[in-house]
Amino acid sequence: MCGGIPATHPVFRRVVEPSPSLHRQAKREWHLSRYITRRVIQAIPLLLVISLVSFYVMRQAPGGPLAAYMGPGVRLTAEDIARIKHNLGLDRPLPIQYLYWLWGVLKGDWGVSYRTTQPVLEMIMERLPATMELMSAALFMCLAISIPLGVTSAIKRYSLFDYFVTTFSFVGYSIPVFWFGLMLIIIFAVKLGWLPAGSRSTPGLVTGFFSADHVKHLLLPSSMLALAFTASWSRYMRSSTLEQIRQDYVRTARAKGLAERIVIMGHIMRNAMIPVVTIITVQLPILFSGTILTEYVFAWPGMGSLLLRALWNRDYAVVQGVLIITAFLVVLFNLIADICYGFLDPRISYD
Repeated sequence: MCGGIPATHPVFRRVVEPSPSLHRQAKREWHLSRYITRRVIQAIPLLLVISLVSFYVMRQAPGGPLAAYMGPGVRLTAEDIARIKHNLGLDRPLPIQYLYWLWGVLKGDWGVSYRTTQPVLEMIMERLPATMELMSAALFMCLAISIPLGVTSAIKRYSLFDYFVTTFSFVGYSIPVFWFGLMLIIIFAVKLGWLPAGSRSTPGLVTGFFSADHVKHLLLPSSMLALAFTASWSRYMRSSTLEQIRQDYVRTARAKGLAERIVIMGHIMRNAMIPVVTIITVQLPILFSGTILTEYVFAWPGMGSLLLRALWNRDYAVVQGVLIITAFLVVLFNLIADICYGFLDPRISYD
């Protein structure tokens, strides 16, 4: 009793008990953590299967792992080949080789390059930051251009601006990416001299990530990589926005007197982004693989150029390491997509 009021009175219960919204939020966070854990556990056998298939394919490739030691002008005796096989563990049965390789991967030992004898993981870690930097810049450019273009094109449907965006989308999606990259080099590097033609930075010049020299080297390759994705994502965004504009909740929001900016930013765009997020996250691995051609055209020192060089040299240990990293990124991007759905659409449950 407190002043004649029982302790079980609702006035006390409202103070002690958490609000229903906080309870739902905590429950949702709990289900989200369980969902992420479950997805990570499910990804383990998938990555194991991918590693097994890639390991078998690399062992069955033309020349096999010893192809790097049998280039033009190289003469090896049977004893030399047997010694190399023994040193690399290639004289063991294939399942045993895979188990030894998998155990090494789990310990951080991904083997060595057959061409340079440098550790594979060290080579990948040296190149991965450059690739992720290029991919991040291209992704930021795609999102910063395609989303406003798609939304504005849908709002101003059948206007001159809409026709311009539609034309840009079709042309950008149809242009061969490597040709576009070469045109960028010819125009902005050769003719105008505004931007460098390749590499990551000026040789001998120590620069930071946000330095003017670094940004100049990043503009052309990121533009080449972003072209096709910007064109397609703007079309997806336009279609999704048009679908949301016709919904009843938009008419209701406008009837309540909400400002057009609030209707577009707070209602239309949030729901229009749900299907677009699906497209973006599914195509992120394609964006990652697109860096291979971009890095080759612009001599960008990333994983793409490392993979091409390893393929040319038949350095299959490096190729296999790059494939494993790529498979991991694909699984990670799909998990990020599923998590983003829940933030964009509260109706999605992770139970």
